Amino acid sequence: MSNKLNHRAKKSLGQNFLQDPNICRRIVDAIDPKSEDYIIEIGPGQGAITKFIYEGQPARYTVLEMDDDLIVHLGEEYPQLNIIHTDALKFEWESLNNDELCKIAGNLPYNVGSKLIWDIVSKVKTLERAVFMVQHEVAQRLTAEPGNKSYGGLTAWVRNFAKTRYLFKVPPTVFRPQPKVDSAVVLFKPLTVEEMPDNPEALARLIKMLFQKRRKQLSTILKKQWTPEMEAWFQREKVSPKARPENLTPSQFRGLSKFI
Repeated sequence: MSNKLNHRAKKSLGQNFLQDPNICRRIVDAIDPKSEDYIIEIGPGQGAITKFIYEGQPARYTVLEMDDDLIVHLGEEYPQLNIIHTDALKFEWESLNNDELCKIAGNLPYNVGSKLIWDIVSKVKTLERAVFMVQHEVAQRLTAEPGNKSYGGLTAWVRNFAKTRYLFKVPPTVFRPQPKVDSAVVLFKPLTVEEMPDNPEALARLIKMLFQKRRKQLSTILKKQWTPEMEAWFQREKVSPKARPENLTPSQFRGLSKFI
């Protein structure tokens, strides 16, 4: 950036500003911006990633930012940028479905990262790819396989809408102020419409029901919902009723949700 910004990070907004240009370039490489792209960045902050995306001159570039001071700075530094003053948690992600394909990126605040990803992958039907930096533990959850201790409700939900790939770890030392934990960057590529759930509401209910009691056996948790049809499903899928929620694959969650 040409102008040095003297901005104190606001703890209330979960601000940790990325300082390392090499990390920024690696994130932007994963986004793979092209001149015809529509790119949306969540929480650009001081413009660490913005700078490199902007240089590529995408056809459309929108950022979502809450901080008034940073909005002024971004507007001065990047005059062609479309800046929306909003909380990304309150943004109507479905509104993007009336538009062309988009790529979404961001260094997500730790306290809202999981919720944002839950919404984006399931609501943005025009998503081409997404690249998010999140807390390392969340990155492990997003990319875990069934049976792994990191595999949970977030994993089962996200993987019914997108393939995930763990790209690289990011140490606290490249941020100001420094967080207390490692971060990591994850790539999301949407599944086809045919691979996505027909009834996301039923899937969400099932995931929440099962992972609230993740230490119990599936037959115990589903006792009130148990039917001969459900039993036949377990036999077809070769899943033991004594298995626990983390043993189901994302597609098995989708199949089982049809009985809920």
